[in-house]
Amino acid sequence: MWTRWIIFLVFGLTQGQLRLDPLVNTKQGLIRGQSASDGDYSMFLGIPYAIVDEDNPFGAAVPHPAFEGVFSAYDESAMCPQVEEYNNTIVGTLDCLHLNIYVPHVASSSNRLPVLVWIHGGAFAHGFSNRYVYGPKFLVQHNVILVTLNYRLGPYGFMCLNTPEVPGNQGLKDQVLALRWIKENIAEFGGDANKITIMGESAGAVSVEYHVYFSDPQLYNQIILQSGSILGSWSVRAPDETAPLQIAHHLGFQTDDSSEALNFLKGVDTRLVIGAVSELELEFGACIEQDFEGVEAFVTGHPLNMDVPNINNVPVLAGFNTQECLFMYGNEPASFFITWNGFNTLLNEIFHYDEEFREMEDIFRHFYIGDEEDNENLKWEIIDFGSDFYFNYPMEQSMKKYIEHGAKAVFRYVFSYSGGRNLMKNSLNVTSDGAAHADEIGYLFDYFKKDTPSEDDQRIIDQITTLWTNFVKYGDPTPDTTELLYVKWNPMTLDTYNYLDIDKELALKKRPFNARMAFWNLFYKANEDKVKIFGVE
Repeated sequence: MWTRWIIFLVFGLTQGQLRLDPLVNTKQGLIRGQSASDGDYSMFLGIPYAIVDEDNPFGAAVPHPAFEGVFSAYDESAMCPQVEEYNNTIVGTLDCLHLNIYVPHVASSSNRLPVLVWIHGGAFAHGFSNRYVYGPKFLVQHNVILVTLNYRLGPYGFMCLNTPEVPGNQGLKDQVLALRWIKENIAEFGGDANKITIMGESAGAVSVEYHVYFSDPQLYNQIILQSGSILGSWSVRAPDETAPLQIAHHLGFQTDDSSEALNFLKGVDTRLVIGAVSELELEFGACIEQDFEGVEAFVTGHPLNMDVPNINNVPVLAGFNTQECLFMYGNEPASFFITWNGFNTLLNEIFHYDEEFREMEDIFRHFYIGDEEDNENLKWEIIDFGSDFYFNYPMEQSMKKYIEHGAKAVFRYVFSYSGGRNLMKNSLNVTSDGAAHADEIGYLFDYFKKDTPSEDDQRIIDQITTLWTNFVKYGDPTPDTTELLYVKWNPMTLDTYNYLDIDKELALKKRPFNARMAFWNLFYKANEDKVKIFGVE
């Protein structure tokens, strides 16, 4: 009989050494992994959890069938169709619904480890789960099992046509299939199926919140949200029923029938479809679905109008970075800030404009930049405004909502550190101070910058990975204070607004960006009759 965790000696030479390969018997069948070369853990790469319907690649996926033989989980290279953001090339295939599992060697049926599931960001248009960005060794050294997953993006993951065939949110439903697979199979890897934390950054954090609102609460036990909120204006989009027609026309197929356009597109190389979407500058994201008989809907209402009963008694760790929009504006030339008109453009996304509201726009402009006209010296004020608009204020509202609906604890942070591994700033060659959007990822994961961390960077790696994995293990990032974690991180309340400032020195503080957040609160209250329920036409 196969045991739950079987180790096989594979008698072959790898660089002159005997290789020790783990073999696991899952409900899907036997899966063979490999021992990692950079730590005491095993890797199971590219496990297919679902398959895309070839006759409807823009619709729902289905669970992957059982393996006929032993599946060799050695290849993590699959990406879903996209413009890959690091090299700006069109990549990917629809055979991409895979996940990777990294298991410390101490895991066993008698020593089950807590599980951390990572959902990558990328504006629902970019991203992948492999070790190029999300190397596991910093996290798994703390004896947690790490799972990373792919899900469909762009038109294949988030085309929303209000039809039974393409109702919307296919990428989020892919994630649900992955979470179900993990729940059903992780015990075979030595994981604790009753101790699963789902974690995401940016669109990944928004995805996590969608699961809190709409998924089976039995699929997770805790959540970690990094720089993304379901209450932000970009988290819900209105359906665009013209999208298949636009893409088909761009590729030379003329029709006024969406069904004909979809039938044409399903046979087109995914790279051509993604190229057309990019050239047309079409954007896709989560949408509110209509009800269709026999079709399982996922996003059934607007988060702004909904309670969050599934958060009751769930621990939450959440936060953002000090200069989120540094990634948008950090490298812009002086001329950009002279002609910038973002107050009008962005506020129009969340408020209904009329002549009366134009006066309100002036109040906003005055708060952030005073009496100054837009000019090259206002870079940091504009970064503050963009950061508050896209990330900071929506995340604050999410955290408040969770506390109001009975979350067990909300541990709030602000990541302030600027060092040699700030991922986004390194990727974009931004040299300004501050922590940009996604910068903290470079200290959680062993990403493509492979040089030896500086002493300061290594301390941040040790601190943030210990905090995060303590939360995964205990529901508390500082169950005890230590020489490394010398500050007790108390959870946020609606009286104290505590947060942990993660910088060269850890410090417990109160009310991040207090004046700016208070201004947004007052502005919303003064204009609540003009707030758009975004994503709804």
